[in-house]
Amino acid sequence: MKLYVKYNRVNILAAVLIFIVGSCSFYFLLQYILVHQLDDTLKTEETEIKQYRNEHHAMPEITPTRHQVTTFTPVTDSFPAIYRTVKLSGHNDMYRQVQFGMEAAGKYYLVTVSRPLEETEDLLQVIILLTIIMIACILLVGYIINRVVLSGLWKPFYKTLDTLSTYELSLQHVLNFTPTGINEFDLLNENVQRMTERVQADYQSLKEFTAHAAHEMQTPLAIMRSKLDVLMQQDAILKHEGASISDLESAISRLSKLNQSLLLLTKVENRQFVLNEQVDMEALLKSKVSELLDIIEAKHLSVNIVVEPMTIRFHRHLADIILNNLLSNAIRYNREGGTIDISMQNNALIVSNTSSLPMLDRVRLFQKFYRHADVSEDGSGLGLSIIRQICDMAGYVIRYDFKDARHIFTILFK
Repeated sequence: MKLYVKYNRVNILAAVLIFIVGSCSFYFLLQYILVHQLDDTLKTEETEIKQYRNEHHAMPEITPTRHQVTTFTPVTDSFPAIYRTVKLSGHNDMYRQVQFGMEAAGKYYLVTVSRPLEETEDLLQVIILLTIIMIACILLVGYIINRVVLSGLWKPFYKTLDTLSTYELSLQHVLNFTPTGINEFDLLNENVQRMTERVQADYQSLKEFTAHAAHEMQTPLAIMRSKLDVLMQQDAILKHEGASISDLESAISRLSKLNQSLLLLTKVENRQFVLNEQVDMEALLKSKVSELLDIIEAKHLSVNIVVEPMTIRFHRHLADIILNNLLSNAIRYNREGGTIDISMQNNALIVSNTSSLPMLDRVRLFQKFYRHADVSEDGSGLGLSIIRQICDMAGYVIRYDFKDARHIFTILFK
């Protein structure tokens, strides 16, 4: 829900509640005032009747009118005036009435003067109707003004969001915000721009450090591997330190693979690969399975392949890395005598394999150096992270599922 929509809802709801309470209060207050005015009229009639009695020592003649009903009823005693609202017999409308006792020519009379409330009610209805119309107009105009004005006021904010949504840190482009004329939004844009500049500087420093570190590691690795080869040529040393040399060779091999993976990640993050090749994924997949056939047979795995011709605009080396990492993981973490199902059709690659491992952590799965606690096989923990980086760069979608004790990786080629 947008901010101005929520603001309009709260604003209108509050206004409606205030107007309802105000209208009800206004109605009862206006009714009280009109009835009070009618009581003043009845009191004037009472005064006139008493004045006539004092002057003529007799009751005045009753002149029937449409707006007033007056009656004199003989009684035995006098009593003070009483004001009330009643319904007269033979009349459909409500009347405001005053009753008081008075004495004339030695006789007591109950004087009743009644005036219809119809005109008061009509006037009240007209006023209330006009008030409701006025309130509705105020609400409508207020809603329109708020919607138009707030939409215009928030345009710079949404423009800033659009700019941020297209911003990519790896491209290192500078954010430029045009002045909005609104202090709050200009301050926001200024802080966002400063923040992105700091992030870009930190990112550039980290990227250069990774690239330089990985590059500088190549020379000592090459020297270590060369010296190790020399030691392995000496039978006396190999006889007594064969196990240590084997462990050392394994460690150097792992370090070399880690170095290559870091270099590859740096190149992918720097977008040093141009995705302009037509890659035959069917031929590449079959070639990769053929390369890994010896390892598959050594682990007694069965491979089921369902493949359709597929050519995508990509980079052959990156496509080879994706297939190699997915298939290597499916083989390495499979159980003895397990199965691997490979499907390539409808612009999607699905690699599914049996395994003794439980479901992997979806949140951390594609993070660098993530390895499940039960994994004992050697690995850098960068394979899936590299695949994710390549897919993000190319605009592909990679998804992980776990079903029927099988790990399923799906890549959707757009």
